[in-house]
Amino acid sequence: MAQFSQVLAEIGDFGLFQVQLLVLLSVPNFLSAFYMFGQVFLVLDETHYCSVAWIKNHTLNLSDAEWLSLTVPLDDAGNPEPCIMFRPPPDNASIEDFLGHRFNQTQPCDRGWDYPEGRPPSLKNEFNLVCDRRHLKETSQSVYMAGLLAGAVIFGPLTDWIGRKTSILLQLLLFALFGLSTAFVPSFDLYMVMRFAVAIPVSGYTMTNVALLAEWVGPSWRTQAVVLCQSSFALGQMALAGLAYGIRNWRLFQIAGTVPVLLLFFYLWALPESARWLVARGRMEEAKQLIQKAASVNGRKLSPELLSQLVPEETGPSGNALDLFRHPQLRKVTLILFCVWFVDSLGYFGLSLQVGDFGVDIYLTQLIFGIVEVPARSCSTFMMQWFGRRWSQLGTLVLGGLMCIAIIFVPADLPIVSTVLAIIGKFATASGFTISYVYSAELFPTVIRPVKLVSSQKESEASGGTPGPGVAFVSSTYF
Repeated sequence: MAQFSQVLAEIGDFGLFQVQLLVLLSVPNFLSAFYMFGQVFLVLDETHYCSVAWIKNHTLNLSDAEWLSLTVPLDDAGNPEPCIMFRPPPDNASIEDFLGHRFNQTQPCDRGWDYPEGRPPSLKNEFNLVCDRRHLKETSQSVYMAGLLAGAVIFGPLTDWIGRKTSILLQLLLFALFGLSTAFVPSFDLYMVMRFAVAIPVSGYTMTNVALLAEWVGPSWRTQAVVLCQSSFALGQMALAGLAYGIRNWRLFQIAGTVPVLLLFFYLWALPESARWLVARGRMEEAKQLIQKAASVNGRKLSPELLSQLVPEETGPSGNALDLFRHPQLRKVTLILFCVWFVDSLGYFGLSLQVGDFGVDIYLTQLIFGIVEVPARSCSTFMMQWFGRRWSQLGTLVLGGLMCIAIIFVPADLPIVSTVLAIIGKFATASGFTISYVYSAELFPTVIRPVKLVSSQKESEASGGTPGPGVAFVSSTYF
């Protein structure tokens, strides 16, 4: 009797077939950067002040600046206050009364806001995410992170049930459906609903593509293949900077970032199912056909006798995520690793979602953030070889944390210093993510199936990312 691992060794650990699979899986990873970080370009700071249309109903020969000075108080720098206005005078007030500023009581804006810079439509100026509504920016990001958590819960078992290929096709369909729908929402509440919805397939794809790739690539190349696939996400972050720079209208930006997913319809025929999953499901004929195709593409001869002896692998008793907490030592390892994922994601998303707050041009910073992730993920494999898993994980977490703390103490007039520290922190946290995938897979028992393992990792990752925007809001408000 032959196990699938023996057959995989015969057809090649990492031949042309696996390279083609790696490329196919890298494209949605590339595109998912848009869903993950695209919103940061839709809520950029913009000058605003209370809408004062009421004064324009009076037949006064005044300039816009004079109208504004009569209706909106000025701050210490001589600029209009963004969130308060003078209380409108009563209807029987004379022209001399309000020209003489006799009605100088203030109140919050109650008739909307004006945006004098005339920028293209954005989430901020279309849905008025300013003043007492500015917290909605961070709320929507936390809603997205909650969607990632839901995606891990949903697609973890679903991928095992319907298969890797079917799961990926479903996820790509949802990418396109929810992504395009977001571009046409009439309210910010519905926008947040769409953000939650699109995060579910994004999270699911992150798990499923790793499982499918790992099940086709041999152990000698598995880590490198996963790292290469994840590096395409970094390339997507670079492309995101260019897309956001070129398209400033948020609805067109949303459409432009989603439409490429529609071009992946050929995955229906081009993407292979996991032969290992087919064998586990007892679908031997389908598995053998795929294995023969892989051997042919790799230019390897596969012994018919070996293929005919293929049987499902002996996996022992089936396990689930709850088994991680039933044994003291395993429970200890699980809690430590979940803490690692939580802390790493808090730092990673905290830096990534605040890309415009370091004082340097947001598009340039985003480009650099994407560039730095490529060597960060690549270097992680060498770090693990040289220093081992534990010290590499510890080093990246400590370095990333120190950079996040150091940024707090950098004066506002030194934006270059803040940006450099943020880049180092991004390098460390991105490396830490890659190390966490490998480290967790090696420490957890094999009875916990890979996709369930990744599902648990994604849940702790999303839990760490969810409070990140809220922390950023509190820090910007009170510090």
